[in-house]
Amino acid sequence: MSPEPPPSTENEAIEIRCYFVRERNALLVRGDFAPLFTDFYLHLMEHGIRYSREQDTLLKDGLAALTLHLASRPWNEAIAWTLSWQDPQQNVFITGSNRAGNIVGRLFTEDVRERDRNLFISQVSISGQEPRQSIIEAETLSFFPLAESYYRQSEQRSGRYFHQGDDEFVLITAQPDCDLEWLLSLDEEAIRNLDQQETLSLLETRHYRFDCGCGPERIYPIIAGMTEEAIASVFDGAEVISAGCPRCGARYAITAEALEAYRRDQTR
Repeated sequence: MSPEPPPSTENEAIEIRCYFVRERNALLVRGDFAPLFTDFYLHLMEHGIRYSREQDTLLKDGLAALTLHLASRPWNEAIAWTLSWQDPQQNVFITGSNRAGNIVGRLFTEDVRERDRNLFISQVSISGQEPRQSIIEAETLSFFPLAESYYRQSEQRSGRYFHQGDDEFVLITAQPDCDLEWLLSLDEEAIRNLDQQETLSLLETRHYRFDCGCGPERIYPIIAGMTEEAIASVFDGAEVISAGCPRCGARYAITAEALEAYRRDQTR
């Protein structure tokens, strides 16, 4: 039996439905991402994060692509995708967890490692096991074709993404004995008519929300664990510093007074 949907939070969870396409032996995963994208935009506004239109589209496509991929995977997996692109130089980081039912991401344009080629990196984490990493060369600055290349090269099977309309997206992946000729022939019109043309059996429903779970309370332990010299260097005489989350880009004001209070609480 599938786990219950995660408890409600401030951000709205979207529903991802997984179907088996009978007689074609394929897995169909689809969902409406409008609520998740709304929370993504609210997050950007709250923390004063600004992206160009191209960067914004890239991140949204990445959030949708990874969410659909996650929904097709076992419940105990957490996955992180990194797109390292050289011109313009930027890193796109997106991560999600089936256990927590969350998805989050951000884009880096500063202090980006220079490489001799563009890379797409996938890391899969399962509790109690060493993370698995897969790296392929990225040939395009677009997450849907990149994810399809990942399926071909790393998953060793076909996976195809489609935009069904508005903020609805679809992923279809090959299962054992899949009708590959049919899968590879699909286009957007066929996807729109899929419910009428094929027999779909609902396998399960999953829920995901845009949520990082970060906050000052998670930053204090990191700084408090530093040496006195390192803490002094971080504050450099200031009473307040700005600390950023590497997963979502949120920035928080950390005061020396609050940090000292946290450290005193930990020693009681």
